[in-house]
Amino acid sequence: MSTCKKARAEATSVVSTDRLSSLPPEIKGDILSRLNAEEAVRTSTLSSTWRDAWTDMPVISLCDGNLTRTKFVTLVDMVLLLHKGTIEEFDISGSKNYHDEFGRWMIMLSRKSPKSVIIKLNSGPRYKIPSCLFSIGDLEYLHLENCIISLPRAFQGFKSLTDLTLKIFSSTDKDIQNLILFCPALTDLILDSFEGINRLNIKAPKLDYLYVEGDFEDIKLDAPNLEVAFLSLDNKGKAYQSVPIAHDKESYVKQSLGSLSVIETLTISGFFLKYLSKGCIHTKLPAVFTHLKSVCLMICLWDQRQVLTACSLFQNAPNLKKLDIWSFPWSILGQDEDQVGIQGLNLQLKMDHLVMASVNHFGGLDYEVDFVAKLLSWAPGLEELKIDWKGEKDCSMSLAKLLALPRASTRAKVIVTF
Repeated sequence: MSTCKKARAEATSVVSTDRLSSLPPEIKGDILSRLNAEEAVRTSTLSSTWRDAWTDMPVISLCDGNLTRTKFVTLVDMVLLLHKGTIEEFDISGSKNYHDEFGRWMIMLSRKSPKSVIIKLNSGPRYKIPSCLFSIGDLEYLHLENCIISLPRAFQGFKSLTDLTLKIFSSTDKDIQNLILFCPALTDLILDSFEGINRLNIKAPKLDYLYVEGDFEDIKLDAPNLEVAFLSLDNKGKAYQSVPIAHDKESYVKQSLGSLSVIETLTISGFFLKYLSKGCIHTKLPAVFTHLKSVCLMICLWDQRQVLTACSLFQNAPNLKKLDIWSFPWSILGQDEDQVGIQGLNLQLKMDHLVMASVNHFGGLDYEVDFVAKLLSWAPGLEELKIDWKGEKDCSMSLAKLLALPRASTRAKVIVTF
């Protein structure tokens, strides 16, 4: 490179550097927020104008990664202690044990009044969330993992919280009920893998997305604006317990789903359908799911009560378009189950709007074929029924039965995949 070209390049570099250095602190902070905290702090060595730029970052992301425990503790302490600006979003994750430091970190964090908090410290015993975190009045997004939720007596609620995610946690019926109840703006709720909660009572007038997976005995939903729901009961024993419904012995379906008048997508997994089938079934519910377009069910097709419960749901979903069935593998439930079948049941249903259906984990057993026969007779508008074969026996006889089944729809195609 000639001397003139080199001089011009150096001059351009100096001008560019000066332009970056002369940016307002909030712009620098926004730029640094796109880095993790460790990388952002390192920019303090670039020049005197960048020395304190990281202290104005609105977004802080901390992950122990390859750092030693001592270095990570030092980093978190320094970031929370020296940060001068407003923290909009705070995200910390780690695979080491930080129980000794967790309390002081939360105290320092609460003083910054962040709007979004994500805590994923998944090593060691569960972290008890201190009361100071529940005092952050402007919180809009909260994600906690590996924790213990115990509300302080002075808890006034999160008035602006719209998203709440709790995973691998323990709490009580009352604390979870009040936590949800005192978040009037809540729209998205995830409760995944929890202990200590027997009766889950969810009252959330603005909730439109719900994911629940865990062990519980009862669930009551009061969420009139819920559009998408995933409900899964993990514990087989609790699904089979006989727990009376207080003041209402009509239906577990009514108790759990009766308020969901605008639900559009519903997934029922694990042993949740078994739980729903414990009460009176196949009755007209007070709420008709006119908006329900997609349903996914994990079901024991040899259990008449579960099939009747599913039919109760179908009966109240006149506009259902898509149905995914997962047949419970025989090996999961064991040989103690009574195999009854549904062939003798007089089920007269009309699923006029059903277009797509699938039966997954199909073993080719008689009760599964019987259900497919019922489904084909109920859906005059059906276009495609997919069957995912997982059977261990010879499939030729079952396939012959399936392909010979009468269909209410002249356009219905039965597709079997292996």
